[in-house]
Amino acid sequence: MEKYFDVRAQGRQVRCKVYYKEKPQAEKAVICCTGFAGHKDNRAANGFADKLLSKRKDTVVVVFNWPAHGDDIRKKPTLADCSLYLDLVVDEVRRRFGAQELYGYATSFGGYLLLKYISEQSNPFRKIALRCPAVDMYDVLSRAIMSRDELDRIQKGKDVPVGFDRKIPVTPVFLESLKENDIRQRDFSAAAENLLILHGTADEVVPFESGQSFAAQNGIRFIPVENADHRFQNPVHMSLANKLVMQFFDLTV
Repeated sequence: MEKYFDVRAQGRQVRCKVYYKEKPQAEKAVICCTGFAGHKDNRAANGFADKLLSKRKDTVVVVFNWPAHGDDIRKKPTLADCSLYLDLVVDEVRRRFGAQELYGYATSFGGYLLLKYISEQSNPFRKIALRCPAVDMYDVLSRAIMSRDELDRIQKGKDVPVGFDRKIPVTPVFLESLKENDIRQRDFSAAAENLLILHGTADEVVPFESGQSFAAQNGIRFIPVENADHRFQNPVHMSLANKLVMQFFDLTV
C-alpha cells in the first residue's frame, strides 16, 4: 500500500510518499534519497519497497522530493534547503510512523547529500546503503550531466534548467556551493562500519573509480556490480542491488 503526505515545518513543505504493508505504523523505516532531478514517485524506490514489504510488516519505506524537484514548490535548489528537507523528513518519519530504527538508501546526488548530512550533524541512521553515490557531485554535474553550453551559461551568471527526463534550475550559486562542499575531503571512517556502497562498473554518469577510491579512503565496504550502468536499468542488476541492501540492513526476514 502507499499514500502521499506533506511535511510542513520551518516555512517548508516537503512532499513525501510512504509505502507500507498493512498500516503506516512501523518499528523500522527506510528513507530513500533520490538522485538529481528525481522525485518521490521514483520507480527504483517503488521496486525496492515492493521487494522489502513482501518480507516485512514492521517496516515502511519513505521517499521525498528534494527542493525544486518533482512537484516541490520551491523554484531553485540550495544545499541548505536539501539538508533541511532531510532533517524534517527524519523527524516526521519518527513522529508520524513511530519508527525507532531508521535506514538510509540513497542514489547518486542523494548519496552525496546523505553523506554531507551525516558529516555535518549526528547520524540518525542505523545503516546507510549508497548506490552509485556522486561523491564528486560538482564534477558529475558540471562534466557529465550538463552540456558545455549549459556550463558556459551558468558561468556567465545565468540560471539554467539541467537534468535528464526532468530539468532542475541550476544557479551559479548552487554550482559553486557544490564545489565548496567536496565531501571527498571529509572523513567518514567513523561511520564506515555502517555504510555500504554499490557501484556499477559501467556507470556512465558517476565514474566507477570515484566511488571505489572514496570507499577505500574511508574503509567503507564496496561492492562492484559488473556491467551495471548508473541507473541499474537492467532488472537483474537492480534486483541484485535490492537484495544486497536488504541483507546489509538485516531486513531479509
